[in-house]
Order: sequence, then structure tokens, then C-alpha cells
Amino acid sequence: MATRKKASQEVAPEKTAPGKKAAPAKAGARKGAVRKSAGKKKPGKSGATPARARAAAAKSGRQRKSAPVAAAGQPRRAEVLRETSETRIKVALAIDEPGYSISTGVPFLDHMLEALSRHSGIGLNVDAIGDTHVDDHHTVEDVGLAIGEALRRALGDKAGIARFGHFETPLDEALVAVTVDLSGRPYLVYNLSLKPQRIGSFDVGLVEDFMQALMTAAGMNLHINVRYGRNPHHIIEATFKSLAKSLAMACARDSRMVGIPSTKGSLAG
Repeated sequence: MATRKKASQEVAPEKTAPGKKAAPAKAGARKGAVRKSAGKKKPGKSGATPARARAAAAKSGRQRKSAPVAAAGQPRRAEVLRETSETRIKVALAIDEPGYSISTGVPFLDHMLEALSRHSGIGLNVDAIGDTHVDDHHTVEDVGLAIGEALRRALGDKAGIARFGHFETPLDEALVAVTVDLSGRPYLVYNLSLKPQRIGSFDVGLVEDFMQALMTAAGMNLHINVRYGRNPHHIIEATFKSLAKSLAMACARDSRMVGIPSTKGSLAG
């Protein structure tokens, strides 16, 4: 009787049929327990039920889908060396590591790039040598190309970023709006009407050349709209500061964005 009671406890879900000996039930219990244990340790075809298969597939799908978020945790940095017969530009850019060291040989451009780095939080080192004895144009344009290329490389496939940015900066009497889309498609809207003039030795017309080069190499939509303003220095500085804040927004990681922020699955252009 004690033996039967013990067997009954071991196989609680299965009741011993009337007239059956307890020993076979106990053996069956041991056999069933072994099968169950083996199923846990080493599931074979019998363990791969449709429900389990669907659960495993769903889990695998979730892991693949979240992979870009993990990849986005890598440092976003790039270095570019651009050399021509007119200029030699070296740029190191780090999206998430603030700080700057700027030397272009064009003092007003240095001032604007320092503002761009400071207000975006994007680390930027620029070392440029150009034929400024001829004109500042080659240096200003090539610096824009090198920074844009470095930004494009540092962003990688752009998985997990916000992509869009918009900001309006006041500077005394001036107000300038800048909108950015890191779409991979270069397009410039430049509504910054300044009379031909110089700020120190800097030709204000070179600002458009810089922006054209930057957005082309970076592969972005860039819209610049001056709401109003009088002083050209204020207008240009407000432009660079609005660009800085817009880029900070567009480059920021969005925890809600899984993968590339595009319905077509690519921001390569």
C-alpha cells in the first residue's frame, strides 16, 4: 500500500486504472519524466511544436529588428583628408564628443565654424592650408566639402537617428531659420540676401559657397531663410548657429526609431 501511495504521488496527473498494478504506473511515470526532462535538455523534432516554432521565429525576428539600435551605440566619428593643388584640408569630426580646434587661414570662417561646433555639440577639428594669397574661395569651399564628407561618414547608414532638424536663432535685430533633412539627397534653398560686401577681409558671398559644398558632400536638404536682419555679421552668425542646432536635432538618436528612418529602408540618396 505504501508503494502504491508513492507511485500515485509521483504521477499525480495520471490516475491508475482500476485493477492495474502500481508498478507499471510507476515505471510509466519514470519513463514520462525522462521524456520530459530530455525534452527540456535536448528538444528534437517532437519538441519543436508549431507554437514553439512561432515563438522562436518571433523572438529571432525581434532580435534582428533591434540590431540597428545596438549598432547605433558605436562611436560616430570620421576623418577626412582632402588634397588638391589649391588646398590641403584635414578634418576630424565626432558627433557625440564636443570640442573644437579650428585653423583655416580665414579668420571669419574660423569664427563661424567654432560657433557651429559649440552650439551643435559636434566635435570638430579643422586644419586647412589654402591659396588664400589668391582668394579665400578655394579654402572656404573645400572646407565645406571636407566637413560634409566627414559628417556623412560619421552618420553611417543613419539607423536610429531623428533625421530632421529645425531651429530659429535670434541675434539682436536678426532672426534666421534653418531646416535640415539628412535624407541623402543634396538640395539647398538659400534665402539669405546680402549685398556684396566684406566683413573684415571676408567676402559674404562665400557663405553660400560654403553651404553649397557642405550640403552636397553631406547629402542633405538644407533650407536657410532669413526672417529679418540688418547687420551682415549678425545674419551670418545666426545662420551658423541655427545650422548647428538643426544638425544637433537631426543627428540625435531617437530611442523610438528602430532602424533607418525612411519607409524605403535607405537614406543613401
